[in-house]
Amino acid sequence: MLVGRVRHLLPPGYIAEPRARMGQYFELDIGTFEHETTSSDSTGGESAATMSQMIAEPTISADIDIGDQHEYEVLIYNVEREKTLVAAVEFVSPGNKDRAEHRQAFVAKCSALLQQSVSVAIVDIVTGRSGNLYAELLAELGVTDPTLGVDVQSLYAASCRTRTNNHRSRFDAWAYPVALGQPLPALPLWYAPDRAVTLDLEGSYEDTCQLLGIG
Repeated sequence: MLVGRVRHLLPPGYIAEPRARMGQYFELDIGTFEHETTSSDSTGGESAATMSQMIAEPTISADIDIGDQHEYEVLIYNVEREKTLVAAVEFVSPGNKDRAEHRQAFVAKCSALLQQSVSVAIVDIVTGRSGNLYAELLAELGVTDPTLGVDVQSLYAASCRTRTNNHRSRFDAWAYPVALGQPLPALPLWYAPDRAVTLDLEGSYEDTCQLLGIG
């Protein structure tokens, strides 16, 4: 529903797409498809492209726990620049907050996007786990937000961007606490240095409730 609202606000040359990744088991990426073909050699057998029997044994093979990470995103692209990613909305999942390495992975992803001048909005409505990934992102970047206060809230929505000012990189952020039973805030999402759309989180939530018949 949020993608539908954003698409109506974007000018020609920009598109918004949803992306969801449910853990390590399957992925839904709108507009991206993987085609697998099986080729055969002249004898009708399997192609020599599959040569696993010629690969040496791994030097280590062990079971690991990489967690069951879920990702929910809205991505905005500039299609006039060969579909360049210009903005992303990251919805925090419980798995993003359940352990230190998962929180760090989420923060590193957002930091990497900002370093590429991709604006990032973070929406965290996970009630079952504490922690503020926006605050951890600020710590990663070496900046502080006085609006966070002493008691940092676990529910919040924040929009971040980087821009060049007098040949220096400038970081801007708009952060708001989220409270149960209260309307969700509206966030600016910058898709160009001087252009932004408003993410109407509350309106998208109400549209979703109406569509699904949730009172």
